[in-house]
Amino acid sequence: MINRLSIKNEDFVFGKNMFLIAVFFLITPITLAVSLFSLFSLKTSATVKASNTQIAHVSAPFSGVQVYAALPAQLPAVSGEIGVSDARIEIVKQYLESYNSPLTPFANEVIQVSDKYGLDYRLLPAIAQQESNLCKVIPPESYNCWGWGIHSAGSLAFNSYSEGLDTVAKGLKTKYIDKGFVTVSEIMSKYNPISPDGAWGKGVESFMQDME
Repeated sequence: MINRLSIKNEDFVFGKNMFLIAVFFLITPITLAVSLFSLFSLKTSATVKASNTQIAHVSAPFSGVQVYAALPAQLPAVSGEIGVSDARIEIVKQYLESYNSPLTPFANEVIQVSDKYGLDYRLLPAIAQQESNLCKVIPPESYNCWGWGIHSAGSLAFNSYSEGLDTVAKGLKTKYIDKGFVTVSEIMSKYNPISPDGAWGKGVESFMQDME
């Protein structure tokens, strides 16, 4: 009787072990497959995310600038002088056009003579606006839009607007700025000292502000 019970117990233990072994070999491959699939999915997701992050960074919206993943060996030289000069010409041109001024075709020369003599590019048009409504109220064929050289015997005349621009710009430099008259109000004290309540200077300053 004892032997039979012992045999049954051994059979039960053997069957239990075989069942566990079978379960182990059945579940283990499934577990490994699921784990490998999860790892592969996470790796793919991380790669895509990193790729998207890089694209967003490289495509930052810098208008007019090319973005490099690495800096080139030689950086291109960029000059702002042409852009600034062109902008000033356009500002002066549009200002003159808005008043239908005869000086409109000479906007480029306004900038050139201003740079030549170190003047604010707005000063010549502003004085012309104050003195002659931008050359629309001047002595016939005088080309003198700036009231330059006015005296009791008459007004100074130029042979062209180009000559007038250069002469006045040079005069402002040598007779005013170089002698310490460096603000509009200081220039007014010599240019038009009898202007009531500083109206001349206030007008010139206002016209200069219109070209900012």
